[in-house]
Amino acid sequence: MTKEIISMSNDRYTSPLSERYASKEMQYIFSPDKKFRTWRKLWIALAETEKELGLDITEEQIEELKAHADDINYDVAKEREKVVRHDVMSHVYAYGKQCPNAKGIIHLGATSCYVGDNTDIILMSEALEIVRKKLINVIAELAKFADAHKSLPTLAFTHFQPAQPTTVGKRATLWMQEFMMDLEDLEYVKGSLKLLGSKGTTGTQASFLELFDGDQETIDKIDPMIAKKMGFETCYPVSGQTYSRKVDTRVVNVLAGIAASAHKMSNDIRLLQHLKEIEEPFEKSQIGSSAMAYKRNPMRSERIGSLARYVIVDALNPAITASTQWFERTLDDSANKRISVPEAFLAVDAILSLYINVVDGLVVYDKVINQQFMREIPFMATENIMMDAVKKGGDRQDLHEKIRVYSMEAGKTVKMEGKENNLAELIAGDPAFGLTLEEINAVMKPENFVGRAPQQVEDFLKDYVEPVLEKNKDLLGIEVEINV
Repeated sequence: MTKEIISMSNDRYTSPLSERYASKEMQYIFSPDKKFRTWRKLWIALAETEKELGLDITEEQIEELKAHADDINYDVAKEREKVVRHDVMSHVYAYGKQCPNAKGIIHLGATSCYVGDNTDIILMSEALEIVRKKLINVIAELAKFADAHKSLPTLAFTHFQPAQPTTVGKRATLWMQEFMMDLEDLEYVKGSLKLLGSKGTTGTQASFLELFDGDQETIDKIDPMIAKKMGFETCYPVSGQTYSRKVDTRVVNVLAGIAASAHKMSNDIRLLQHLKEIEEPFEKSQIGSSAMAYKRNPMRSERIGSLARYVIVDALNPAITASTQWFERTLDDSANKRISVPEAFLAVDAILSLYINVVDGLVVYDKVINQQFMREIPFMATENIMMDAVKKGGDRQDLHEKIRVYSMEAGKTVKMEGKENNLAELIAGDPAFGLTLEEINAVMKPENFVGRAPQQVEDFLKDYVEPVLEKNKDLLGIEVEINV
C-alpha cells in the first residue's frame, strides 16, 4: 500500500507552480473545492432571486440547498461526468442527489456559463486582492530600503557604463514607481469587474421570458439581485452566452505589467550583485553552486526573471482567445483559459512572494560602492575641478586640453595597466591648475555629485508612497514562505 501511494505521487506531471512556487492561499483560489463551492453559492443566489421575484420556490428548498453548499459529493459528480461528458450538469445532478426536494429548481433558467463564467470573475477578483496585498507589501519593503539608503552615493549607469552618480535609495524609487503604476492599473481593473449575471444561452434571457410570463420589469431585476448577493455592484449590461473574453485580457495584462516591473528590478539586482554592491539574501546553509562552493548566486532574482517572462508571454493567450471568439459562443476558449489565467496568477503570486523575501533581506556593501565610485569620480569631477582652477586664474581652453590629455592617460592606467585612477594626481602635479591634491579630493566628495537624489527620495515617499501605505496599513507585515 505504501509503495502504491509513493508511486501515485511521483508517476505523473505536477505543475511547478503548485509544487514549488505559488502560495497555498493563491492555490486555493483556483482549486476544485473553491470552484465548485462557488457554483453552489451561485445556484443558491439564483434560486433565492427567483423565489423573491415570485417563482414557486419554497424556503425549505432554499434551506436544503444551503445545508449542502460546502459538502460536495465529488464521487457522484465524477461518475456522472463519465456518462454525460458535461461538468456542469454532472454537478447539478450531484447537488440534486443531496437535495432531493430542491433538485427540480437547481440551475433553473440558467446555462452552463452562469456558474462557469460568474465563478471565473469571482475567482479573478479574489485572486487580484491577494496580488494587491502582496504588491503593497513589496512597495512597503522598497520604501524602507529607499529611505534607509536615500543619501548613499553610488554610480549611476547609462548603457551599463558609469554615469552621473545617484543614490542607492533613489534607484530603489525607480523600481518602486513602476510597482505603484501596476497597483493603479490593478485597482482600476479590479474595480471595473462585473458579473456575467444570468442571461441564458445566447445572452437574450429568453428562458426568463418563459419563466416570468414576459414580465420585462421583473426580469430586469434578476442580474442586479444576483450581483448583490455575490458581493458585486452590477453585471455586464449585455453579453452573448459568455462574458467578453476581453475581461481576461485586461486582467492578465495587469499581471504581465507586474511581471515586467519585477523583471526589470531583478535584472538590476543581478547586475549589482555582479558588481558586489548589493546582494540578495543568502541563507546560512544555502549552496550557490554545485561545483564552485564559494559562489553566492542571485538565484531568487533569477527565478523572478524566469517566472516573469512566462507571465509576459502568457498574456498573449487571453488576447488571442478574445480576438478569435465566434459570435455568441464558441468553446475553444475553455481549455486555454483553464490554464492561462490561473497560471498567470500563480506565477505572479510566486514572483511577489520572492520579492518580499529579497527586498526584506537585501545586503548593501557601502564600502564596495564607495570604492567603485571613487574609481570613476575623477573623470566626472573634471568640470568642477576646471572651474575651480579658472577661479584661480587658469585659462579655460588650456585647462580643458590638459584635462583631455590627462584623462586619456589615466584611462590607460586603469584599463591597460590595471592600476588605480591617478587623474587627480596628474592634475595636482600640473602647476597650471594651481590646485593641491587635498583641494581636488575635497571637490570629489561623493555627496557633491548626487544632485537632488536624497530630497527626491524623501518627496516621493512622502507625497506618493506613504498615503498608499497608510490607506492599506491593515495589509502590511505579511509573512511569505519560499519553498526553494
